Amino acid sequence: MIKNIKTISDFNFKNKTALLRTDFNVPVNKYHKITDDTRIQYSIPTIQKIISEKGKVVIISHFGRPKGFPSKTYSLKFLIPILSKILKLSVKFFENCIGKNVEKKVNELENGDVLLLENLRFYKEEEEENENFAFELSKLGDIYVNDAFGASHRSHTSITVLPKLFQEKKCIGFLMQKEIQFLNKFFLSKKENRPITILLGGAKISSKIEIIENIINFADHILIGGGMSYPFILKKGGRIGNSLIEKEKNKMIKIEKILTKIINKCQKKNILHLPKDVIITNSFNNTKTTKISSIYSIPDGWTGLDIGPSSIKYFCDFIEQSKTILWNGPVGVFENPNFSLGTISIAEKIAKTTEKGAFSLVGGGDSIAALKMGGYDKKISYLSTGGGALLESLKKKVLPGIKSLILNNN
Repeated sequence: MIKNIKTISDFNFKNKTALLRTDFNVPVNKYHKITDDTRIQYSIPTIQKIISEKGKVVIISHFGRPKGFPSKTYSLKFLIPILSKILKLSVKFFENCIGKNVEKKVNELENGDVLLLENLRFYKEEEEENENFAFELSKLGDIYVNDAFGASHRSHTSITVLPKLFQEKKCIGFLMQKEIQFLNKFFLSKKENRPITILLGGAKISSKIEIIENIINFADHILIGGGMSYPFILKKGGRIGNSLIEKEKNKMIKIEKILTKIINKCQKKNILHLPKDVIITNSFNNTKTTKISSIYSIPDGWTGLDIGPSSIKYFCDFIEQSKTILWNGPVGVFENPNFSLGTISIAEKIAKTTEKGAFSLVGGGDSIAALKMGGYDKKISYLSTGGGALLESLKKKVLPGIKSLILNNN
């Protein structure tokens, strides 16, 4: 545990109002139904602790990217039925976050009540580290509790500015405590549980390129799959056909420089491993038109959408030999059954290796969704609720949301 941070166990909430920052930015389908409720389920013990001590809970969260404007699409109201069902009580809702009406609603709460406020991001000030917005929010609670690990890499008002207004009366919830403990365990693996394998996938390399640079001296094996692998293949002189690659010129210039550095460093240690083959298609409308191709020679007009059988075996062999595994990001478009075999095979191998005694940490909504799809989610050491936050932690920097909770750090 990071020193000088209080946990929820340090407080008794009797007759107190907890202003609880959660991360309820859950994935939903086109019918607005939740496809993975991990973040909600993991926040429940914190809420239950507060109400069992006869405290009151005011929940603040964000959902999606409404960019400072109220919108029915991004309203948090849809969470009321699921929260009420899990907590076995009638969770209240109010359509604002600040103002006299909100304060009145909070003052009317009785011990054991739970109130969910509307999406923080309906206010542009939330993403601006705005002190006035923080001050208005601070009126709504006696104790600030941050249980939003998934948002703790963001320098947003409710994450970084708000806790400072609570001075000593701030803490982390059980979810955040668990995330920090398992991250600490992962970093301790450097001394104890080797080999360490880190598998990174997903569509974009820009969000993860600096993380790869940071883990070269930590990991024994770095496996790169999904859209992230294609810039590496291009850099090594391969042809990737119409496969996904970021087009923004400024981003790609920066990425190219870091790629060269990474490839040179990794060559000396032989720790960077890319797919050997991919499943390709020449038609998104008719995905039955597929074939296996070397990832280094994808024909023009064809797109790589999953790792192929040789790549699956290659990656799984490394995972099987590992004592510590971190996975973030799918290795293909796994939502489509034609391109899910690679990601599901990875999920299965990580689960089986964990059962044999390895420590596994999996983060990111897509990776967790893939584990659940195959029924492997209960076989992982820890499912992290943070995708970006987990990756930022790999830079070994204290996340802004955790830093703001350190006592005497105002």
